[in-house]
Amino acid sequence: MVMVNEPLLNGNEKKYINECIDTNWISSEGPFVKRFENEMANFVGRNYATACTSGTAALDIAVSVLNLQKGDEVIMPSFTIISCAQVLVNKGIKPVLLDSDLQTFNVNVSDIEAKVSKKTKAIMIVHIFGLTVDIDPILELAKKYNLKIIEDAAQMIGQVYKGMQCGSFGDVSIFSFYPNKQITTGEGGMVLCDDKLLDERAKNFRNLCFGTDRFIHEELGCNYRMTNMQAAIGVAQLEKIDKIVQRKREIGKLYNELLEDIKVIYLPKIKTAYCENIYWVYPIMLKDDYLKTAKEVMQELEKYKIGTRPFFYPMHKQPVFNKMGLFLNDDLPNSENLYKKGFYIPSGLALSNAQIIEVSEALHKVLRE
Repeated sequence: MVMVNEPLLNGNEKKYINECIDTNWISSEGPFVKRFENEMANFVGRNYATACTSGTAALDIAVSVLNLQKGDEVIMPSFTIISCAQVLVNKGIKPVLLDSDLQTFNVNVSDIEAKVSKKTKAIMIVHIFGLTVDIDPILELAKKYNLKIIEDAAQMIGQVYKGMQCGSFGDVSIFSFYPNKQITTGEGGMVLCDDKLLDERAKNFRNLCFGTDRFIHEELGCNYRMTNMQAAIGVAQLEKIDKIVQRKREIGKLYNELLEDIKVIYLPKIKTAYCENIYWVYPIMLKDDYLKTAKEVMQELEKYKIGTRPFFYPMHKQPVFNKMGLFLNDDLPNSENLYKKGFYIPSGLALSNAQIIEVSEALHKVLRE
């Protein structure tokens, strides 16, 4: 089976894990946590970083430290993972959804201003699959309307927008270190910012909001602490980030060459005016006149032992939100079509060129049947 995404642990991961065991620093109090935070902040160009248990936890922290209130509105894409909307809905904040571009998979920035209301307090930027959102116009809108910016760069570790690292924009930004990301800690996330007060809030919220007297609480937080062992893996992974980004682009380039003759699919956009694709995953869109759905093609690829994953199911169609009365009148056809016609193929860092060729051969067979 060619796995859809397999991490590569070929650096100092084992050495640093053994150091944790040898020193008995396995909890969240160990030195690798602070080291990982400092090195990620330096890499991205932020003043502060807070390591935590997942990208979802990072989003929860980010929303919490900005003091968004029940009834506030946050503009965000429909085409994304549910975590982005969930952390808002759980706090009584209303997500206001945008449709996405069929080529970049990101929001159409020109659609944002029409969604701004008196209740709008923030915009959540979510970079999807390998290309960044066009950030500058969003920052201008945020300044015009006095809005906060949350940058979800979970899929963009190592990607740059106009030469600046993703994760460096807005009031707060977040990363995920799930095993399919460029850098993994098994499970993990990080919140980054430049404001000292926001950083203090983030670290307090991560740690159950313990007060000066440890068990007296003025606020409620969560236990989102990353362990020293997870951070040790993260430090080792970050040491390889340049090679990781290079390999991601090599994988994308080879797929582009091997699949360009298949007429019934759209390949991912190679670059935009502001960034070059980093190919976090390698996404494929079936053309509208191709009668099979993505789900049917994925089932056929499974017969050839090729792993795949579907695209995101749009937020405005999620049953859990519709049952709450949310998004019932939203009409976002591109997000729906992306789910219907899109999927991604193996693209993890452990993928060999021989496996990429194997995936290509299977796709040629399936899409010509």
